[in-house]
Amino acid sequence: MNALLVGGLFVLAVVSGMLGLGVAFAAVPFLSFFLPDLVHQVQPLSLLLNGVTALFAVFGFAQSGYVDWRKALLLALVTTLFAPLGAWLVQRVQVQWVWWIYLGAVVYLAFNLFRPVKAAVAKENFTLALVLAAPIAILSGFLGVGPGFLLMPTLILTGHDPKKAAGINAFAVTPPSFSSFLPHLETARLDSSMTITLLLVGALGSYLGSRLTSLYVPPARIKQIFGVLIVLVTLYRVSQL
Repeated sequence: MNALLVGGLFVLAVVSGMLGLGVAFAAVPFLSFFLPDLVHQVQPLSLLLNGVTALFAVFGFAQSGYVDWRKALLLALVTTLFAPLGAWLVQRVQVQWVWWIYLGAVVYLAFNLFRPVKAAVAKENFTLALVLAAPIAILSGFLGVGPGFLLMPTLILTGHDPKKAAGINAFAVTPPSFSSFLPHLETARLDSSMTITLLLVGALGSYLGSRLTSLYVPPARIKQIFGVLIVLVTLYRVSQL
C-alpha cells in the first residue's frame, strides 16, 4: 500500500481531530490523487472516514469533559434530518447561487474568527446555533462539505468555548456521515484491505488530534487554525468550479 496515502491521511486526521471535524473536507481532494473514481471510490470512502474520524474525536474530547451531550444530541438530530434536503435541492437549484451564499458565509465566519478576542466572555447562545444548524445542514448536503465545517465556527461565534465547540461538533457530524454513506453501499468499489487500514489510521490520528487540542492547544489558537483552514479549503473548492 502507498505509504504516502497512509501517512497523508494520518496527518489530515490529526488536523481534523484537533478541530472536531470529520476528515472528509480534506480527504476528498487528497484521495482523488490516488483513486480514479470520484463517485464510487473517493466519495464513499471519504464519508466512511468522516464518520469514523469524527467519532474518535468525540472520544478524545469527552475524556476531558468537552462534550455537552444534550447540545450534541440536539445538533446531531437537526443535521441528520436536514442534510438530505440539500441533496434533493441540488437537482432543482442553480449551483451558482448556492455557491455565492456559501462564499458569503465563509467570508463572514473567517472575518469574525480572526477578530481579536474581547476581554468579556460571550454568553452562549445555543438556541441561535440550533436554528442555524438547519440551513447549514441543507447547504452542506448541497455542496458535500459536511455540516461540521460551517457548524464549528458557528458554535464559536455564538459564544461557545472553542474546545467545547469542537467536542459538540464532532458528535453532531457523526450520524450524518454514516447515513450519507448508506446509499453508496451497493455501488461502492472499495479495496477492503486499504479501507480497513485507512479507517484504523484515521481513527488513531483523529483521537490523537482531539487529545492534543484538549490538553495543549489554547482556545484562541483553535480559532486561528480554523480560520486559516476554512479559507484554504474554500479557495480550493472555488478553483474546482
